[in-house]
Amino acid sequence: MARHNRDGQGVDQRGYTYAVSYQPDWLRQVKVTRDLVSGRQSTKTLVRNPAETRIGDPGDKVRARVVSREQGLDVEVGVTDPVGCVREIRITCVRPGPDGRDEEIEFSFDGRLPPSRD
Repeated sequence: MARHNRDGQGVDQRGYTYAVSYQPDWLRQVKVTRDLVSGRQSTKTLVRNPAETRIGDPGDKVRARVVSREQGLDVEVGVTDPVGCVREIRITCVRPGPDGRDEEIEFSFDGRLPPSRD
């Protein structure tokens, strides 16, 4: 049986704070990718699951949520996965950037948390 979601938080390349809700037996880490003022693209680990291995089976539904009050961003995803084949979920959001123009922010949910060695 899958366990309840856990909460983590992190800060991105521009200093925005995020709250992340994730499944502790599925998620390994969440990364955020966005363009910098210089025009280059940057990827940063936002949240890492402190568990090195999963305790139980992830369940048949993958769920995750990302919230950044500063950016007015609140995104939740749920994917039905009865055979456990989903390894990564990517969500791309569009928000106003510092110059007022639309900017893409991508969140990558890495679900490759290995099973316990027991």
